[in-house]
Amino acid sequence: MTETIKETTKETTKETKEKKEEKEEIKKQEKKKEEKRKIVVPGEVVAKGFEYLPGEGTKREGSEVIAIKFGLLDKNERFVKIISLSGAYVPRVGNTVIGKVTDFSFSGWFVDILSAQSSFLPLSECPGRINKNELADVYDIGDMMVSKVKSINSRTVDLSMRDRGLHKLTGGLIIKVNASRVPRIIGRSGSMVKTIKDETACNIIIGQNGLIWIKGINVNDELLAKEAIEFIAEKPFIEGLTDKIKDFLEKRKKEIKKEIKIKEIKKEEKTEKKEKK
Repeated sequence: MTETIKETTKETTKETKEKKEEKEEIKKQEKKKEEKRKIVVPGEVVAKGFEYLPGEGTKREGSEVIAIKFGLLDKNERFVKIISLSGAYVPRVGNTVIGKVTDFSFSGWFVDILSAQSSFLPLSECPGRINKNELADVYDIGDMMVSKVKSINSRTVDLSMRDRGLHKLTGGLIIKVNASRVPRIIGRSGSMVKTIKDETACNIIIGQNGLIWIKGINVNDELLAKEAIEFIAEKPFIEGLTDKIKDFLEKRKKEIKKEIKIKEIKKEEKTEKKEKK
């Protein structure tokens, strides 16, 4: 009997120890998550040790990695960078951008991508054969397009349409956010924008220059996606933002359904009043 009690006590102590270790591990993981996505300021030490590689917005000083700009810390086991929370768009080769055709010449189109430099789409960077006398039939002034940054020099940014998913944008709506908010809107491995796409059934193309194209089945879906994106752009540093966006979208969908129902009832009431007259 005494041996049984001792064995039970040992098992209970072991279980308690395991639970305690499990809780401590959970706390460690939560602390790591918080550290990965905290707001940092210039001069702040964001990592210690030579195993960390300094990325965008950071520099190395001895064994420490220092933040050189204000923003959101993005840190993993090997790499540290700062996601800027303010500032104008600075083009980079390979960026996907959304732009508006402002003019054209015999060799291509001038496109506004919200950059300090002027942008140009050469005829040679468009797929297929294009007649130089019919450029306006392909892209006219005022047309919106999604393209890629091919090359950059001191005066101009050259664009390209020679890649998958690059085309003229028709229908839908286009919104503008601060370019520095784009990584947060996309989310880690595209998780944030996927949530918005799934919840609104909208096709969304995000330009790294801060222009975003939204096209849904109806206007209500597009406006819902727009609200969600603007919510993220206004509050990019909130903890648990993905869950908050899910809650926000669920709540707004219920509100929209209610609003539509009220409009339908009012419409029916008006029709009944007219029929009675």
